[in-house]
Amino acid sequence: MNYHGLIVGVYTFFAIGIFHPIVIKAEYYFSKRCWPFFLILGLLCLFFSLKTSDVWSAILGITAFCFLWSIKELYEQAERVERGLYPKRKKGTLL
Repeated sequence: MNYHGLIVGVYTFFAIGIFHPIVIKAEYYFSKRCWPFFLILGLLCLFFSLKTSDVWSAILGITAFCFLWSIKELYEQAERVERGLYPKRKKGTLL
């Protein structure tokens, strides 16, 4: 039996669920200016997905596109904060 499809499906479900709070916290603590971090990690995952095979290639590809999609979500999260749907970080406060 081949479980690769099941593994990739379950991983995709959890990756989407994990990246949502990551974007919210990243925007809260670092603002949308942290988008290059997501770009670099996304490109690294893309590169390594091309260098591996089997289920790891799919997992790295999914992770890469989650990072890249998070760039768009950072900007949308900043808009949601401006509209008052999420709390804004006070100036001068540490983590």
